[in-house]
Amino acid sequence: MDFIAPFDASLYKNAWLTIGSFDGVHLGHQSLIKGLVERAHAEDACALVITFWPHPATFFKRAPLAWALTSPEERRELICALGVEEVLTLNFSHELANLTALEFMQGLKENLGLHGLMVGPNFALGKNREGSIHKLTEIAAQLDFRLEIAQPITNAEGMVSSSQVRTDLLEGRVKPAAQKLGRPYKLSGKVVHGEHRGTGLGVPTANLDHQPERLIPGNGVYVTRALVNGKSYASVTNIGVRPTFDNPLPVPRIEPHILDLNEQLYGQDLALEFIDYLRPEIKFESSKELVAQIQKDIHKTRELFNSDTYNTTMH
Repeated sequence: MDFIAPFDASLYKNAWLTIGSFDGVHLGHQSLIKGLVERAHAEDACALVITFWPHPATFFKRAPLAWALTSPEERRELICALGVEEVLTLNFSHELANLTALEFMQGLKENLGLHGLMVGPNFALGKNREGSIHKLTEIAAQLDFRLEIAQPITNAEGMVSSSQVRTDLLEGRVKPAAQKLGRPYKLSGKVVHGEHRGTGLGVPTANLDHQPERLIPGNGVYVTRALVNGKSYASVTNIGVRPTFDNPLPVPRIEPHILDLNEQLYGQDLALEFIDYLRPEIKFESSKELVAQIQKDIHKTRELFNSDTYNTTMH
């Protein structure tokens, strides 16, 4: 098996595992992984998470490139915070996709001393997803490991899922997305030069060069929290093509205006947490009208950041 980062397999004998993309590490993922840790540690075993990169849906072109809710690094950090001993990432390839469920589980048994597997009720793996819960029950008996089914976390829309989160974000519903994730959605990257239109209007913006694999929320104006140099700032972020100006951008750009920060950020790392949706991106008749609306957006953002509701729920 082709793991992206090397590891010492001798450290992980007698392991309880869970397997999946775990993209976003939402509340359902968190519940499953916490249950895994509890079960493993009760038996003096280690808890391991097996995951994949790239996302299988993008690998098979069933989804666009900009699909991932978390980078591999962010996903690993979030999962490790739940108490697992390690997150092992497999390089998703045609070779891996063509393994049968039995072949895949045999590889984990040989490499990691598989003792137990905990998965959700709709889990399946292997070529053509033939490794259903029924099939895995047979494989568990054959290879001598325990299989445990975790109960999903549900909401009014059904079982909490990464698909729900993606739909929320693409439609600008960043607050419902945050409720499913258990935290605000975050994008990170370097600040790069743009056309400096914001500076010319008196509202300078940072141009975020994010990872192309990451999902971008739908076009619009958002209340965001900017994290830079170990500090956090209220910010107003526009995602879109700037229709007010001639020659709109060919692809959406992420441009936060960071409140109360007057310094150049070019080349620095910047993270944005999406807190709330303000309005759609619209074409104004003049740059003067645009600036007037931006000032209203800034005022609303300050009000939100100064509110007790924000301070008790987002910190």
